Amino acid sequence: MMTTLQNGLRIVVVPHPSEVVYCGYVVCAGTRNEAAEDFGLAHFIEHLSFKGTERRRAWHINNYLERVGGDLNAFTNKQETVYHATVLRQDFARAADLLTDIVFHSQYPEAELHREAEVVCDEIDSYEDSPAERIFDEFEALLFDGHPLGRDILGTKKRVRAYRRADAQRFTRCWYTPDNAVFFCLGNVEEKAVVRRIERLTSDLSASVMERVAQPLPPYRPLRVERHRDTHQAHVILGNRAQGGHSEARFAVSLLSNILGGPGMNSRLTARLREKAGLVYTVDSYIYMYPDVGVWEVYFGCDKADVNRCLHLVRHELKRFVDERLTPARLKAAKSQFIGQIGIGEANLESLALTYGKTLAHYDTLHNPALLRERIAALSAAELQAAAAELFAPEQISTLIYD
Repeated sequence: MMTTLQNGLRIVVVPHPSEVVYCGYVVCAGTRNEAAEDFGLAHFIEHLSFKGTERRRAWHINNYLERVGGDLNAFTNKQETVYHATVLRQDFARAADLLTDIVFHSQYPEAELHREAEVVCDEIDSYEDSPAERIFDEFEALLFDGHPLGRDILGTKKRVRAYRRADAQRFTRCWYTPDNAVFFCLGNVEEKAVVRRIERLTSDLSASVMERVAQPLPPYRPLRVERHRDTHQAHVILGNRAQGGHSEARFAVSLLSNILGGPGMNSRLTARLREKAGLVYTVDSYIYMYPDVGVWEVYFGCDKADVNRCLHLVRHELKRFVDERLTPARLKAAKSQFIGQIGIGEANLESLALTYGKTLAHYDTLHNPALLRERIAALSAAELQAAAAELFAPEQISTLIYD
């Protein structure tokens, strides 16, 4: 299921009876890998990778899979850039060839830079006009002040317009190398055939000889910040740094977050703030995990006059987790709900394929759904209470309000 080529490229193949194949590259090059002067460059390179390679022009890239009904896409986040395709089984070779070409052989033509910079600037304008999106990035800026994890993915319009082909080449020489990437594939394809195909397509590539230096995380100082925005309602986030994906506590904090404000209408915050008090339309709890650190946050939107009341109710629910252990019946029900959500989520094959790729890329291990369910099922009420005492400590919580 997992193979490492001589050039360092890792390959994960997940057998599935589906005649639709989901495949792609996870390149460990995201916002956290940017130097300060490269703000927004990882995302800009994602856009430019579709603008021409040694063998293809932009039109050929866009048309190559579409003409057989396939789909080609990409996205950038804080710790990776992912290029992925969805095709029928018989078109896998076509998808693998195209993906390898745009990831490792893009030319970033100067003629396309200005045009694509304006596309990204439009994206930045749209993001600036959406406080419900922007507030999440600004909250991470509070948690990781001075660190790349605290910067948004898009960058600034001034910086994006200043990038040149040499900048893209400099960044990709360091980060777009086979030893810093994973190829993933899920579908009714034979593993050995996938490995042979990718090995042939990447035979001209070598592992990087450049040193990659990770920036240490800055100290965390909880803050309360209010921003005055011209919006109809207030947007509020409160939260804390959390354990990272390597921590054994990740299972407990994930279950805690789901009980508190997961997607179910029976989550504690939805029941208290929406169903009982009628103060919000939506309130959610999120947990994001990087390998070395996590982010836990609660988000809600409400009338500006109700911000303090909503915050009081949220803090009350957090305190309940610290003061009271879940009863056996409630713990059992919470586990059953969370495990069921995980299982249903795995029915989304594209998302599952991406999970296999990301897990191998960042943890050098295979995604194990059975182990995840087993660890959730084994959690005790005492473990959840201990995790809550650390995560929900009032003196460690930061708050950001747009009013």
